[in-house]
Amino acid sequence: MATPLARRPEPGDGSPQAAVTISAVTEYLLPATMRGVAVQAAAALGVLTGLWVALSPSFLTLQHGGGNAAVANLIAGLAVAAVSAASLVGPRGYAGLQFVSVLLGVWVIIFPFILDAKFSIAAPMFWSNILSGGYLVVLALAGLATVRRAAG
Repeated sequence: MATPLARRPEPGDGSPQAAVTISAVTEYLLPATMRGVAVQAAAALGVLTGLWVALSPSFLTLQHGGGNAAVANLIAGLAVAAVSAASLVGPRGYAGLQFVSVLLGVWVIIFPFILDAKFSIAAPMFWSNILSGGYLVVLALAGLATVRRAAG
């Protein structure tokens, strides 16, 4: 097998440049345990759920006249997706971000009722947000429990 080098390097005959490893380029490490995988899976599902909340006005009738519900869903969904993505970037997830995800999930559940006090909200928004918010809360609590167990 031909080698592109004119000569074979001797042991200890290193180049003046330092060898770059993947961990030196990025702080991201693959999870070593199933708990780490579970936290990242919960965060990935949180991103998908946040995107559903943000994009659901395109598929569902949220409000009878007006766009307040669509804007509220867009903001809440993008916030959920951003927090979940930030949690996904960390190798083990962050307990604080999981707690914020719980709060955002509760907010996704209750804000249709708050909007309904002033605007006419359609039934699909109630069902979509209650199910999505409940799913977010369960995912965040599972991720929080996993993060706490891994840290302790």
